Amino acid sequence: MNRELLMLVDAISREKNVERDVVFGAVESALAQATKKLHEGDVDIRVAIDRDSGNYETFRRWHVVPDEAGLQLPDQEVLLFEAKEQIPDIELDDYIEESVDSVPIGRIGAMAAKQVILQKIRDAEREMLLNDFMSRGDKIFVGTVKRMDKGDIIVESGRVEGRLRRGEMIPKENLRNGDRVRAMIMEVDLTLRGAPIILSRSAPEFMIELFRQEVPEIEQGLLEIKSCARDPGSRAKIAVLSHDKRVDPIGTCVGVRGTRVNGVTNELAGERVDIVLWSEDPAQFVIGALAPANVSSIVVDEEKHAMDVVVDEENLAIAIGRGGQNVRLASDLTGWKINIMDANESAQKNAEETDTIRKLFMEKLDVDQEIADILFSEGFTSLEEVAYVPIQEMLEIESFDEETVNELRTRAKDALLTMEIAREESVEEVSQDLRDLEGLTPELIVKLAEGGVHTRDDLADLAVDELTDITAQSTDEAKTLIMKAREHWFTTATAAQE
Repeated sequence: MNRELLMLVDAISREKNVERDVVFGAVESALAQATKKLHEGDVDIRVAIDRDSGNYETFRRWHVVPDEAGLQLPDQEVLLFEAKEQIPDIELDDYIEESVDSVPIGRIGAMAAKQVILQKIRDAEREMLLNDFMSRGDKIFVGTVKRMDKGDIIVESGRVEGRLRRGEMIPKENLRNGDRVRAMIMEVDLTLRGAPIILSRSAPEFMIELFRQEVPEIEQGLLEIKSCARDPGSRAKIAVLSHDKRVDPIGTCVGVRGTRVNGVTNELAGERVDIVLWSEDPAQFVIGALAPANVSSIVVDEEKHAMDVVVDEENLAIAIGRGGQNVRLASDLTGWKINIMDANESAQKNAEETDTIRKLFMEKLDVDQEIADILFSEGFTSLEEVAYVPIQEMLEIESFDEETVNELRTRAKDALLTMEIAREESVEEVSQDLRDLEGLTPELIVKLAEGGVHTRDDLADLAVDELTDITAQSTDEAKTLIMKAREHWFTTATAAQE
C-alpha cells in the first residue's frame, strides 16, 4: 500500500506539474481529517509521511499557551505549567505530541481524499500562476470580462483572474462578458477565493500609469507626474514637472494633435484631463490647478493649510465648476483647502479680519482704536508680533515714541502670559479618555480645549465641519478623528446586545 502511495504521489506530481511535497502535504491533510473523525472534540491531528518509504505516523498534539491566557481551545491546548511537568525544557508555542493509531489509507473515503488532494493542488497551481504573473512586474492588468460576481466584474488574463469591484469601476461604463479591459493592480489578497488580484479603473494611479505608457518621456525620467485627482468618467487633473528645460511638460503630455492625452481619455470613457504645471510655490500651483479660471489674487494661510482665492464674477462659475468639481479637483491635486470668492466677498472677509485684529489689540493692549489701527496698518496682526519683533522695527513707526513702544511690548507680553495661564487651565479640564485617544497630539488637545471640547463624547458629538473650524484639519483627518472618538459607542452597544 505504501508503494502504491508513492506511485500515486509521483503520478499526480507529474500530471499537475507541482512539487511532490505539495502532493504529500495534501495526502497528510486528508489522513489527518479522517483521523479527527475518530476522536471526540475538536482535536489537532498531524500526519507525517516518510517521503522515501511511504510509511506514515499519526500524532495528536496540544499547543503550549501562557498560564494566564487560559485554555481557549481545551481539546487543542495545554497550559505552560502543565506542559513543563511532562517536558521540563518546553517553551511557549511549542507542541506536545502523542502518537495515536494511524488510519489505513484504504479506509479513507476515496472521494474525500481525492477532493482534498485536488484542492491542495489547485491552490498550489493558483499560487504558482499568481507568482509567475506578479514576477513580471506589470502594474496594469489586461484581460477580458469573464463573469459577474455579486456586482463585481471578474477579469481573466490567461489563467489568472482579477476582481474589479463596483466602486472601482468608472460610473456609467457598461462592461459585458468578452469585453477587453485594462485596470490598475491595487493589491493582491490571497485570502480571496478565485480572483485574488484587486483592480481599479477609478484610482488616480491608473491614470498616472496610462500616461506613463503613452508618454515615453515619463519612463525616461525627463517628465514626472507629481499628483493626480479624478472625478472618474468625467474630469481629471494631473500635475506634471519637467526635469529637462528643453522638454515642455504640458505639450509633451498632450502630444501631436492631442494624440497622447486622447489615448488616455479614450481608455477612461471620455474623461477629460486638465494638465497642470507643477510648482514648488503652493500659490502658483493652486493658480495653475484652477485653470481655466483666471485668478485675481490669492492669500495663503500656512497654519490652516488653506488659500483664499479671489476671482472676478466672470470667472467665479468657471473656478468653482459644475457642482464644485473644478475647485474640488484642484484641492485634491494640490493638497490645499481652497476657498473661492469674488472681490466683494474678499473685501468683506478682510474687513471682518481687520475688525477682529483691531478688537484684539484694543482689548488685550488696552489701547484706543487709533493705536490699534496704526499697529494693523504697519503689518502687526498678533500679540506675539507686538511683544517680540525687534524693537527697532517698532521705533521706526512715526506715530510711536520709545516710551509708547516699550509700554505696548510690556502689555503684549503680560496679555500673552495671562492667555497662556488660561489655556493651561482649560487643558487641565480635558478628560483622560480624550487625552488617550489615538491620533490626538498635544497641539490638537490645546485647540480642542480652547474650542470647549473636554471629553471624548464632546468630540464624538461634533460634526466634521465643526471640528475643522476648531483644529484647521483636513476634512478626512477630522472625519477619522470623530469616528475614532465614537468607537466606544458601538463597542458599548454591542456588549449590551450580547
